[in-house]
Amino acid sequence: MVPVATIDRTRTIAAPIEEIWDVLADFGAISTWVDNVEHSCILVSRAKPLGTARRVQVGRNTLVETIVEFDPPHTLAYEIEGLPKQMGELTNRWTLRREGEDTTVTLTSTVEIGSRPDQQLAERVICRMLAHQNASMLAGLAKRMERARV
Repeated sequence: MVPVATIDRTRTIAAPIEEIWDVLADFGAISTWVDNVEHSCILVSRAKPLGTARRVQVGRNTLVETIVEFDPPHTLAYEIEGLPKQMGELTNRWTLRREGEDTTVTLTSTVEIGSRPDQQLAERVICRMLAHQNASMLAGLAKRMERARV
């Protein structure tokens, strides 16, 4: 088994789990709540969410994100393609947990490059870079939920 590196960021949002899930599950609309996503749209639509893909424009980078796990209203995971090959395989996994009237949201990024020591070091470096992006995505989601509740 090839080792992988992961990074988690968690935030408690003052909104019901179902409302947060509705935002995440509107898969093509990530550009409406993530500041650095300039454009997003559904590329491949499936009767079941698994395999559904969206196109995401982040600066000069065009990414394709494909759903690989979908368990409403608790888990949404997707693979990300379109980054430089040396970044390896990247997956984001959103996990929601009800906390009374609030919801704890965790975003976990997994990077898999390879088993050599230099590749494992690169995985950890990329995870550190992703930590800032994940915190920003969680902040954007919280801001979106706050606007919806006003």
